[in-house]
Amino acid sequence: MPKGFTLWFTGLSASGKTTLAERVRDILLERGMKVEVLDGDVVRQNLSKGLGFSKEDRDINIRRIGFVCSLLTRNDVVAIGAAISPYKAIRDENRKLIGRFVEVYCKCDLETLKQRDPKGLYQKAIDGEIENFTGVSDPYEPPDNPEVVVDTANEDIDTCVGRIIATLEQLTYIPAGDGRGYSDDEEESIKQRLRDLGYI
Repeated sequence: MPKGFTLWFTGLSASGKTTLAERVRDILLERGMKVEVLDGDVVRQNLSKGLGFSKEDRDINIRRIGFVCSLLTRNDVVAIGAAISPYKAIRDENRKLIGRFVEVYCKCDLETLKQRDPKGLYQKAIDGEIENFTGVSDPYEPPDNPEVVVDTANEDIDTCVGRIIATLEQLTYIPAGDGRGYSDDEEESIKQRLRDLGYI
């Protein structure tokens, strides 16, 4: 049976974390793996109800998600965390706690995020109507060396999902699929990134 691991999506609000997490979950389920998605918004409603958006409360929320991911991982479940998780130190803390940890940075520019935002939260934050809004009035610290970077402003969902799945295959965290769905150049690019990070 494949070992568990944590796939951690980080990025600003509306950068595509939940959409990509759900697509990856569906592929892994098709390959016979046990998978759970811990979405930041859902966790806040259940596991972290009552927490606010101060740095301390954000850190508590991300530590809680990380703790649940660690329990799932050690029981051979693929735990997919999808939360803004704005601070590098807490993401690194979770990496150390979990061990088998793959970070996916959903990179997206502010203009695209504003266009995608149906509730207009970014504009409200820019106008000063919302305080402590990550990426506008509160910091977001991009990861230094994520295993995967997906540019969700310029790459379609299939391309992003393909890169994530290919990376997990290269790491031998998941069984290979029947058809790769990515080119030799893309495969070499993924291998080179993993070499640079010291995986292969």
